[in-house]
Amino acid sequence: MMSILRSPQALQLTLALIKPDAVAHPLILEAVHQQILSNKFLIVRTRELLWRKEDCRRFYREHEGRFFYQRLVEFMASGPIRAYILAHKDAIGLWRTLMGPTRVFRARHTAPDSIRGSFGLTDTRNTTHGSDSEASASREIAAFFPDFSEQRWSRKPGLVAKLPGTTSCQRVWLVAAHPPGPGSSSTSSLEHLWCLRRRIFLLLRATPSSRSCLGYTAPPEALPGCLP
Repeated sequence: MMSILRSPQALQLTLALIKPDAVAHPLILEAVHQQILSNKFLIVRTRELLWRKEDCRRFYREHEGRFFYQRLVEFMASGPIRAYILAHKDAIGLWRTLMGPTRVFRARHTAPDSIRGSFGLTDTRNTTHGSDSEASASREIAAFFPDFSEQRWSRKPGLVAKLPGTTSCQRVWLVAAHPPGPGSSSTSSLEHLWCLRRRIFLLLRATPSSRSCLGYTAPPEALPGCLP
């Protein structure tokens, strides 16, 4: 039990977009989604939407005045897109690696197995977008998920108990990885520990195969005081 608690790792968030060229083709959309799952990302939030041109202009305002700006705006507003908030210990770097270079010609030659190398059509119709820094991720997440609070998500482990796209093993890890922050009272720390132990017990009971996840194996009776 304590081996889980000794090594909490902060999860980094990033925004991932699947662009209209990929959403229009269900097989490509599913292939990109499977890349997300197979690389152990946690899907915190996801939504599919049609983007208005004014929203596109606002999102890409850093490119305003460049030769491709209007073409990019027109394309991103041309059909449905899918947005994700992804969590991983290296969410930004890993997602950008999986996407591959922005220029499709370069992606096909230097990273042919990347998402853009596999499915990209042009430098604009290049399948995906990903935040390039933590500051960009925060700003972009707020643009697509205005009701989402990074601070609240990171401080309240109960919010991750039923994340879509996660296994019981991953949820156990998430709960253990988000203890109360510095300055928390001893009462809140004890409450967190009790809730953590009870939640792990319930998850392990629901999914027996997850009892050995993360190198930790324990029968339910090893978690006293956690009965529902």
